[in-house]
Formats: sequence, structure tokens, C-alpha cells
Amino acid sequence: MTSSTAPSFPFARPQAWDPPAEYDKLRATQPISRVTLWDGSTPWLVVKHKDVVKVLTDDRLSKQRNRPGFPEMSAGGKEAAKNKPTFVDMDPPDHMRQRSMVEPLFTREAVDKMRPYIQKTVDTLLDGIISEGGSKPVDIIEKFALPVPSYIIYGILGVPFEDLAFLTQQNAIRSNGSATATEASSANATLLDYIGNLVDKRSKEPKDDLISKLVTEQVLPSNIERSDAVQIAFLMLVAGNATMVNMIALGIVTLLQHPSQMDKLKANSSLAKPFVSELCRYHTGSAMATRRVAKVDIDLSGHNIKAGEGIIAATQSASRDEDIFSDAADFDILRFVAKEDGGRGEDWYQAMGYGWGEHRCVAEPLARAELEIVFGTIFQKLPGLRLGVDFGDVRWSPARKDVGITELPVLF
Repeated sequence: MTSSTAPSFPFARPQAWDPPAEYDKLRATQPISRVTLWDGSTPWLVVKHKDVVKVLTDDRLSKQRNRPGFPEMSAGGKEAAKNKPTFVDMDPPDHMRQRSMVEPLFTREAVDKMRPYIQKTVDTLLDGIISEGGSKPVDIIEKFALPVPSYIIYGILGVPFEDLAFLTQQNAIRSNGSATATEASSANATLLDYIGNLVDKRSKEPKDDLISKLVTEQVLPSNIERSDAVQIAFLMLVAGNATMVNMIALGIVTLLQHPSQMDKLKANSSLAKPFVSELCRYHTGSAMATRRVAKVDIDLSGHNIKAGEGIIAATQSASRDEDIFSDAADFDILRFVAKEDGGRGEDWYQAMGYGWGEHRCVAEPLARAELEIVFGTIFQKLPGLRLGVDFGDVRWSPARKDVGITELPVLF
């Protein structure tokens, strides 16, 4: 198929918060098809849950972005692919070798020990908002959604508390979409320089944090180079940050769109856990990052994919697959609650919000814990939380980008 006949991708969201309508049609008619990217390349697009699972568990498909044919979503992505990779862009055995250096910090046991710190962070930020009064609209992203994940990952990395506000500001410039390319690039460089300096400091004076762990256990024994430690720490700093900020904002708006479900959460904060699972299914936060390139010719559900051809696994579409989730277009806070407790009893692990297979998000337990604590707390402390603008005036991310919100004025 040529670029003149394959539809342009990414598809546009018809409404700010809904996935592209093309996914529904393709799941029913062409689950595996070609699309055309910005550079004229025509990778395969895979939209059914069962086929996405196959793509993300097939070791004949590569995650290495420097391989010819790997589908990049923009000129900036193509340029970024030239950088030294971290484990998220590696194949076995390098992937797991490097991933295992940080994985112990994100186990459920390790995250459970962090829950009091996460709760304190959430409480402190919300108390600060309350103390300023709610008579005028407050941008809940700037005051809450951005600082929550930033402060927590900085604590894991070992960033001094006095630097949090500055780094959070730099990360916002880098990722909020409203900065110019030059401003975003400058903020990116500032963060990289900062991490590099912190690596050097921890080489001389190790502490009980991730950067010290990388330095003492990996750099000094010559398992990895200093530049690897900088890149891994930088990845931890920025990889999930924009997604987490979006998920907090999307969760607030989604609950305001579904007031009866918000009432259930207010009445029973233990519903925060199934709510988060449904939120991550309903709004798959990083929907265009799941890409591969074939290392050899393969057959995928009857389609011959040749070596060097790219594949985009549409996790956002897989999370709306009616073969897996009943009434998949509906948001239901009880979807992942057991049937005996009045829910649908569906399997939260099948949702693709955190990917699938060995590249499933290493920090998923931490991300879930943060969101569970946020949504188990925010409507308890701010029971009157509501939009400070008309719903139609909420500022959403561009229609061809991942779903997100760039500014969210609220009253309480």
C-alpha cells in the first residue's frame, strides 16, 4: 500500500476526550492495516487487543529506535532516536539488564513503604490550595497535578528539597506544549545538566537514593558508564511525569462529567483503586508510544509483515476493545469491582494504560499508588470541587496528540 492510499496517522480525536473514531471502525473491519506517517512511511497499525498483545510479546519485533524502519511520530522523535538509549528502547538481554537496576525501587512492597510520604505530599499540596481560598479559579494542574508526581520522583532520585520548585518549573516548560521549541530544548538541557551534576556529587558522597544506587552499584564497578546513569535518572525524572499530570487532570474532569460516579467515590474512598484502573483504561495516557519494527519476516494474524517494516500497537484502541471490556466506550467506576460487590468483575490487568509484556511500565505500582492516594483524598478535602470555566473552555491537548489537559481552572 502506498502513502497515497493509506490514511494519515495519528488520527484526530473527534471530541477532546474521546479516542479517534477510526479505531472503532478498524477494529470491526481492518484490525491490521497500513497508515501513513509525517515522513511518508507506511507502518502497520494494529488495533485489536489480541493482536496488540501478540505484537508486545513477540521477540522478533524490536524496540530499538535506531533500526531502519522504526516508526517515529515526528521529526523531533527521529532526532531523539539518535540519542544514547535507555532500557525503554532496548531489546533483550540489554533491556532487562538495565531495567533491573531500577526495578527494585518500584515493586509493590517498596511502593507500599512510600505511601505515607505520597499521602503527606498530597495533603500538603491540597492544604496549601485550601489556605489560599477557593473564591477565585485556581489552576489545579500548576498547583497540584504537576507538583505531586514531580516531588515524589525527586524524592526517589535524591533531589534536594530546596531545588524542587525550580526543577518542577523546568519540567513544566519542557513538557506542557505551550513553550517554544527553543524554550523546551533549553529546559531539557537544564534538567540533563542538573542530573549530571547530581551524579557527580553522589559519586563523592553517596546517599540513600536512586542516583547513589546507580553510581555505587553500576558506575563505579564499570557495569555502566556515567552517561548511562545520567540518562536512566533523566528517564525516571521525565518519562511518566507528563502522563501522570494528565491522568490527574483527566481524572478530575472525568468525575465531573460523571457526577453520580463522583458521588460513589466521595461516599467510599476505597473505590479509588478500581477508579484508577478504569481511568487508565478509559484514557490510555501514552497512546502512541508503543511501536516496534520487525527484525525478520513474521506472520501476524494472517498478515505478512516483512523485516524492516514498522508496527504501531494502538494501546488506546485495545483498551476500548468490546471483546475484552463490556460497553467499552462507557466510563464505569465499578467495572473492575467484583460481581459479588456490585461491580462488573472485569480484569483490570487487561487494560493497556501501562503497556504490556516485558516493556510494561516499570513504575506502574508507583503511578497507581499516587493516583489512588490523589483520588482517595482530593474530593474528601475539596468536596465542592468544580470547574472554574465552562466545560467547553477547558484547554485540551491538540486533537492528533495524546489526550491531555494543559490548564484546568477549578473552584472549591
